[in-house]
Amino acid sequence: MIYPKPLRQGDAVAILSPASAIKPELVDSACRTIESWGFRPVVSRHCKGVNGSYSGTAEERIADIRQALADPSVRAIMCSRGGYGVVHLLEHFEPGLWSRDPKWVMGFSDISAFHAALARDGVASIHSLMCKHLTERPDDECSRALRDILTGTMPDYEVAADPHNRLGEAEGRIYGGNIAVLSGLLSTPFNLLRKDHILFIEDIDEAIYSIERMLYHLRLNGTLASTRALIVGQFTEYKPSKDFDNMYDMVQRMVADYDFPVAYNFPVGHVDYNLPIIEGANARLVVTPDKVRLTLSK
Repeated sequence: MIYPKPLRQGDAVAILSPASAIKPELVDSACRTIESWGFRPVVSRHCKGVNGSYSGTAEERIADIRQALADPSVRAIMCSRGGYGVVHLLEHFEPGLWSRDPKWVMGFSDISAFHAALARDGVASIHSLMCKHLTERPDDECSRALRDILTGTMPDYEVAADPHNRLGEAEGRIYGGNIAVLSGLLSTPFNLLRKDHILFIEDIDEAIYSIERMLYHLRLNGTLASTRALIVGQFTEYKPSKDFDNMYDMVQRMVADYDFPVAYNFPVGHVDYNLPIIEGANARLVVTPDKVRLTLSK
């Protein structure tokens, strides 16, 4: 696994909008936070643009990405927001694009597809908050954790236990993100829900049966059978069904006949408390009756 170099004071951080359009003021505010960290924000040409529901055409968004990758002063790339649209770009990413001059790439939600592209090239990236969070909570635990990762600190998290948890310990590389986005990439070169790893999942506005269908795909293709551990993040803006009161009850049933540890209600996803996770890092997960500990290392 290739880890981009830690950022130094004065390094440039490019801000791109590879998916949906964003309110320009959120970009401006995020720039101020990035400056307060000692870095130099560089707003891409089409970052604040609007083309239908996107920030630009696919060609314009790709051009912004290639410009950031070609600039040696840019040492990290923050995606401004998710939404939808990264899938338009994947077929234009030739193998090796992200490994020539590795830079930290940050974001979540639809940006999970970006992380899949970097993982194909063997480059670590950061599943993390984006511009809206840096605007509203520039100095909370999640923002500070992201800054620390950029400057070379590997995270070590402890969170409260959840009644659904299955106890145990596991080690392995960690991958994951938005399960709807990543399910759409199964059986492609950009599959991020890989076998024999620690997986984490989250989503927003997906029905319980829809997530169940995605998990059945992972069950039937053998991914769950080889999973070392599962981290179930935040599932928001869904309604109870006739079969399950909540999403975690459904997931618990889906994995009942496996023996790997499972940590529910982990703070990752479409919530304010959204801890950054390094895609491709070595991870150690310990689930005890009292707490969950996730330690990442190179």
